[in-house]
Amino acid sequence: MKISKLKISLEEKTLVDISFSINSSLALVGQSGSGKSLTLKALLNMLPSSMIKVLNIDADFELKAGQTLGFVPQNPFTALSPLTKISKQFFVSDERIKELFLMVDLSEDLLNRFPPELSGGQLQRVVIAMALENNPKLLLLDEPTTALDPDTRVLILDMLKKLQNELAFKILFVTHDMNSAKSLCEEICVIQYGKIVETGKMNSVLANPNEAYTKTLIDANFANREFRL
Repeated sequence: MKISKLKISLEEKTLVDISFSINSSLALVGQSGSGKSLTLKALLNMLPSSMIKVLNIDADFELKAGQTLGFVPQNPFTALSPLTKISKQFFVSDERIKELFLMVDLSEDLLNRFPPELSGGQLQRVVIAMALENNPKLLLLDEPTTALDPDTRVLILDMLKKLQNELAFKILFVTHDMNSAKSLCEEICVIQYGKIVETGKMNSVLANPNEAYTKTLIDANFANREFRL
């Protein structure tokens, strides 16, 4: 699928002006304020229509949040109601919930608990299960491993790769973390000040970045580490 001419403006100031393709798994990488979150919000239809100047989508499905689009937010602790049992926060049948819990390696016993009773890793798995409720075609990930410890981060990324192989959805992974991006995605787009400054196959870009900004991001994440094609 291809997203072209996504232009987001506020009071005549252009904040984002980009185009990109998602073949299988794409990481949109940049520092805070680069336009990553605005891009996600535009795709999720969370911005005022007045801010979206142009948006062309070439895909075999319509982008609809909760249907063809699944969304995994950055912080699972704020994504769920703390006073509502886990089972009551889904919008599908009990049988479907059990299927989803099996997919994300969670025990059914957790369904009768409240979010504060679960660990961060468990809550992130719950949120991922919710994002998969309706078999989305595209999964949008907003730095979903930021609040997790390193070991849990690896487990979550491995699980997402496994789920993609099983369910055949595409991934757009928004992050500032090159390490996580490399673990999950085949391709990368580097965004700076609302513009794509570099794009390509993940290993190729990491091994031979063309832009100084890309090299800065890589060096910040991978000090003293060598990449091989």
